[in-house]
Amino acid sequence: MKEQEYEVSVPIAALATPWAESAIAMIRISGDDVVRLVSKIFSSPQRLIEAEGNSAIYGKILSCDDKAAEIDEVLLFVFRSPNSFTGEESVEISCHGSLPGIKLILDALFAVGIRAALPGEFTFRAFMNGKVDLTEAEAICDLVKSKTVKSHSLALHRLGGAVFKIIDDIKNKILDIVSLVELQLDYPGDEIEDDTELDLGSFSQIIDNIEALADTYATGRIFQDGIRVALCGQTNSGKSSIFNMFLKEDRSIVSDIHGTTRDYLESMISLRGIPITLFDTAGIRVSADPIEMEGIRRAQEVIDGSDIIVYVVDSVKGVELQDDDFMKQFEDRKILRVWNKADLSSDKLPDGFVSFSAVTGLGFADLENSIVKLASVSELTGNEALIDSARQKSLLDSAAVSMKLAVDAVKSGESTDVVALYLKESLDSLGEITGEVTSADILHNIFGKFCLGK
Repeated sequence: MKEQEYEVSVPIAALATPWAESAIAMIRISGDDVVRLVSKIFSSPQRLIEAEGNSAIYGKILSCDDKAAEIDEVLLFVFRSPNSFTGEESVEISCHGSLPGIKLILDALFAVGIRAALPGEFTFRAFMNGKVDLTEAEAICDLVKSKTVKSHSLALHRLGGAVFKIIDDIKNKILDIVSLVELQLDYPGDEIEDDTELDLGSFSQIIDNIEALADTYATGRIFQDGIRVALCGQTNSGKSSIFNMFLKEDRSIVSDIHGTTRDYLESMISLRGIPITLFDTAGIRVSADPIEMEGIRRAQEVIDGSDIIVYVVDSVKGVELQDDDFMKQFEDRKILRVWNKADLSSDKLPDGFVSFSAVTGLGFADLENSIVKLASVSELTGNEALIDSARQKSLLDSAAVSMKLAVDAVKSGESTDVVALYLKESLDSLGEITGEVTSADILHNIFGKFCLGK
């Protein structure tokens, strides 16, 4: 991170609501002396300067160049340090959502010495001022970007400190071992009591705790990032009907004419709280139509990039050679075979298929359950602490490796200094997760992904 990018001594401002026409907009301002600076363009400057923290004041924002020119009627929310989101003195301006009006207010703020905030800079200041740790800061970004109610709930749980509490508990257990190691370093073996011997059982428990948290990444990532599911199969197998059933609307054209779907359609759905990007692809067949063949080529690209393939077979026609050839290509992938039009077929359900009817809806719950099962999502009670950050997963893995090396060092009778080194490495990895040990470049990478106003 370049030092000038996040200069915490300079007051900052940004629109915290979307840059779009709306009834109300919110402009966030934070930094030293911002109340006095904002008072320069406020209709009741003294009342603002004397305002207590956590209070609201009605008035008007004035032009910096012409004090008689009113820009907008506003509500100012005043927060005094350290009782604000950033820990700094802050003002939030609630104004009308007129884009020209918003721009005029921002220009007036910039004219009195407040600069435009960078992405994530408000949360960065909250982190630097000890208002949130790094896991909570990342949870804020996850919360804003959550795609389903479940992903929102999990991010909110992390924001409440769920991950931090687990890591802090693990660190304290390692520190208990470190204190014994330091005692052995400070005193010869014949000068200390027997109860200072290292208990490898405590090492194992710590490793189990670290690995248990690291194992939540697979589920956490799915709930935050979602998965891609491609509906594919021969023409007229019923892919578009299934697509529409998931969306609960007639989004994709359904027709008896072969090759109706020329390009893929995609839509976001929520399935058991999992964000899913669902694709309806062109039917797989040989065609002389160059446009249809282009659609088939694009369908193949979607299928190649999907996490789960749902292959739909017309049960009236049965499994044909073309179906077999296609499914064999993806035997090493997560593939769900659907026996569609089951209401019209008297054939026995083949092994490995889910029976389904796009007309009656029979088997739809089984289809949903099968997709969730293939997604390999663990059952959740709602109070789990899940990580969804590859950065956190990598650091947890490193912490576990260091602890295992410490165990090996104890077992092989290596010096206490070596054991202490591995324990410190484990602590450093855990500290980097919460932000106690973090480089500037890593911070820039994390906060740079935030939206403006956060």
